[in-house]
Amino acid sequence: DESGGLITIAISGLVGGAMKLCQQGFAMWDAAVGGAVAVRGSIFGIGTNLSPALISVGYIVGRNIGIVVLAGGLISWIIAIPIFSYLYPNALVPNPDFSTASVDIPKLISLDNLKPFSAANAIWTSQIRYLGVGAMVVGGIWSLIKLFKPLVTGIKASLDAVKKSKLATDLPRHEQDFPINYVGMVLAVMLIPVYLLYFEIVNDVAIAALLAVVMMIFGFLFSAVAAYMAGIVGSSNNPISGVTIATILFSSLLLLSLLGKDSDVGASAAIMIGAVVCCAAAIGGDNLQDLKTGHIVGATPWKQQIMQIVGVLSAAVVLGLVLDILHTAYTIGSPTLSAPQATLMKSVADGVFTGNLPWTMVGFGAIIGVIIILIDLRQERISSEFRVPILAVAVGIYLPIELTVPIFIGGMIAHFSDRSEATDTMKKKGLLMASGLITGEALVGILVAVPIFITGSKDWWPQFSGFQIIGIAAFLGVIGWLYKSVTQKS
Repeated sequence: DESGGLITIAISGLVGGAMKLCQQGFAMWDAAVGGAVAVRGSIFGIGTNLSPALISVGYIVGRNIGIVVLAGGLISWIIAIPIFSYLYPNALVPNPDFSTASVDIPKLISLDNLKPFSAANAIWTSQIRYLGVGAMVVGGIWSLIKLFKPLVTGIKASLDAVKKSKLATDLPRHEQDFPINYVGMVLAVMLIPVYLLYFEIVNDVAIAALLAVVMMIFGFLFSAVAAYMAGIVGSSNNPISGVTIATILFSSLLLLSLLGKDSDVGASAAIMIGAVVCCAAAIGGDNLQDLKTGHIVGATPWKQQIMQIVGVLSAAVVLGLVLDILHTAYTIGSPTLSAPQATLMKSVADGVFTGNLPWTMVGFGAIIGVIIILIDLRQERISSEFRVPILAVAVGIYLPIELTVPIFIGGMIAHFSDRSEATDTMKKKGLLMASGLITGEALVGILVAVPIFITGSKDWWPQFSGFQIIGIAAFLGVIGWLYKSVTQKS
């Protein structure tokens, strides 16, 4: 019942929040555990994050996505890193101990001077994760190719509806959308602040106008693709990463030809184009899921669309403050708030302008992407339930291995739940528990950052280190709790 569902969310939220407080606020244990071993010059590494939220994400997306995301991680950590470390044992990689505050520590260091796990992370950071870039670019383009025909059909249908004035007369209520001509007008108006944003970065009228047009084209195409895939399959199939990386790579190459490799604003401008497209794709996927749900229950689309606009504007008002609080407390991109996707976006844009982008790895990643697409087409041809979506594998390649492992664990819990013939009530409870764990961890992460933001002191919370075993035990406890709650007893 409703009260039972609220209690489930509340309890799981408290559990997730308590673990986040202990780990993030009081630093009782590290966020992740991992290790690596060198075998005849080849380095093999593995690890897992101790976050209940990642277990929950895996449970929600299910076994299929959990497996392919882990497969991407294994491509990096069990195949690519061992091969690279064997072939280039003395390669120079980023020094994990490098600090701008010390002139005595070199920025680069030879692999043979690092411990195996540090060496594996350094190889992944500087080389292997760019396999994911190539795979994601191929995946983004493939998504656009697959959905080009439905996209054109949808545009034609919207234009025909405007021409025939069907909105308020002939169309059934549950088919009445916000008029596309009004959407076009709002789009034209909103291009003005975007243009001003780009002009502020590049300080050139013509280039800023070109960037605004490029952003509009990519934003329209890729948000339509992302929204369509999320609406048909679900949010786990939203190709945000692929379309964002493809946009940033194309924009960086375009700006490189316009501004030259010595430009100090090119990378920033490319990232801002990618950021707008990324947000558009994310919002598009969310909105299509809402509209799909509304269609099922008989809602009026144009009323939903108005409230979706209100929702986006409301989020925009508070999002800047939340990001500012998190950045002040944790520093976005640091080990505490790693933001691997954002870091990769920066690395791609910077790499194009500095000439340091490992194009060989990007090329190998593109080849991997083509192979994965062919495998998935075969699975589709034989009508297999198990699919191999290219973008899920690509995400696994560029994410740290410690993030993909708990997602896989959560996906397998969902699989065992299905195998045990659990009741719908148990499955619903599992989703509520997963939602609560994610929500509790996210909210406490922000709450922990608030006093640091207000006082400006990163040492505001007292530290009680040395409880790593408790963190591992709590993590295993959450896994057992979720598994027991969603599997049918024999």
